[in-house]
Amino acid sequence: MKQNNYNRRTFLTASILVAGSTTFLNQDTALSSPVSTEKKGVMKLSFRPYELKLNNPFTLATSSRTVTPGVQVEIEFDGKIGYGEASLPPYLGESTASVLAFLERVDLTAFSSPFETENILDYVDKITENNTAAKAAVDIALHDLIGKLLGVPCYQLLGLSPKQIPPTTFTISIAKPDVIREQTQDAAKRFKMLKVKLGRDNDKEIIETIRSVTDLPLIVDINQGWKDKRYALDKIYWLQEKGIIMVEQPLPKSWWEEAGWLTERSPLPIFADESLQRIHDVMKIKGYFSGINIKLMKCTGIHEAWKMIHLARACHLSVMLGCMTETSCAIAAAVHLSPAADFVDLDGNLLISNDLFQGVHLENGRQLPTNLPGLGIEKKY
Repeated sequence: MKQNNYNRRTFLTASILVAGSTTFLNQDTALSSPVSTEKKGVMKLSFRPYELKLNNPFTLATSSRTVTPGVQVEIEFDGKIGYGEASLPPYLGESTASVLAFLERVDLTAFSSPFETENILDYVDKITENNTAAKAAVDIALHDLIGKLLGVPCYQLLGLSPKQIPPTTFTISIAKPDVIREQTQDAAKRFKMLKVKLGRDNDKEIIETIRSVTDLPLIVDINQGWKDKRYALDKIYWLQEKGIIMVEQPLPKSWWEEAGWLTERSPLPIFADESLQRIHDVMKIKGYFSGINIKLMKCTGIHEAWKMIHLARACHLSVMLGCMTETSCAIAAAVHLSPAADFVDLDGNLLISNDLFQGVHLENGRQLPTNLPGLGIEKKY
């Protein structure tokens, strides 16, 4: 299968539709709000590094870790503080040092108020080419701040309802059978769906171990671990028999032809993760995958993720919202978006022992926001 080539007119048309829907929501919110958006002060950006400690080793097809570095961000304006976060798993290519260096270059004093969202985030995006997690931290803090200034939760800014939030998966990482069995037994009491990390030489052992404990629906995440398309197809047919409902990134991210071949023949939907990062990648995905996994740390935050969701729908792609190892700050940001998704994998705050915030709560297998303004979170310490 050949990769889709979209001419400039096609891309601009889709982009205008996406931008138009976002603008409509922003105008609707602004018109319904009595709060003035005129300048009342200067936005002050502050930040500090913070290391997240995992409850258990987090092992994927290609790596394993017990901690994840991060940077906490605050934007203060008119007596309100918006919270943001950059989470930095190694594969993203960002570090604490690179995020701190990026944030040192961000000057928000040139803007009259946080409500200049498009201009502010465009300026932040153009500071450097990459640094997506650092940009996401600013975006998340800005949305939290705007919600607090308007006195409404972020999901209302987006025109969404928490009643439509899908159940979240909980991740079972690669480990020995006894560890997997114990983790699964605990998770099956609290969740309606599980996500399983595969991609090494013990895939069948892991699935059989989980199936000895629960018959919950499973999503499997291969993290590019399979290196042969025919092997992948055979494995997917076997997984279907075991009650798996979706497969995430089975092949290396650069294997477009093989991904298209596999998606055409697979009895299960195939979602792109590592093959996708930002909005310009979405239309490349059509014809090669069934859906996309959007992560705020990869796409620069809520603003672009919202546009990606609309563009994915225009391309007839399903949508999953995923996460990194994150505190309840970044998880809350994705939770407010989650009513617009088909699948949700937002368990990052449940995997750590030192969450800085509270405000997201697990109820009947779903991660739900509070009704407080902005992200609806509060600092624990």
